[in-house]
Amino acid sequence: MFQEKQLAQHRENSTSAVSIYAPASSETAIIKSITLCNTTGSPATFRLFLDNDGTTYDQSTARCYDKSLAANESLELSVYWIMTGGNLAFQNSINNAITITVDGAVVKG
Repeated sequence: MFQEKQLAQHRENSTSAVSIYAPASSETAIIKSITLCNTTGSPATFRLFLDNDGTTYDQSTARCYDKSLAANESLELSVYWIMTGGNLAFQNSINNAITITVDGAVVKG
């Protein structure tokens, strides 16, 4: 049985990569869409990392790397990423510039 829902929403106040979602140990998550919204008047870049078994946030786990998002613009990514553990992480180039929302489904047990 699965339940579709918002898995995470985050606005980072630093330029460091941070985990924004990790499925519980008894769950498998399917990330279906990621919406990014630049709420500033300046362009910003972002990075997304998916490490299925840990917290490595570098080029080896990158799914998007230095992708540009124009001032006051939004971007929706349609994806199909299965997570059985690990972390989805996010990094932006300007403090508090981008709000990220992750939607998907969770399969329990």
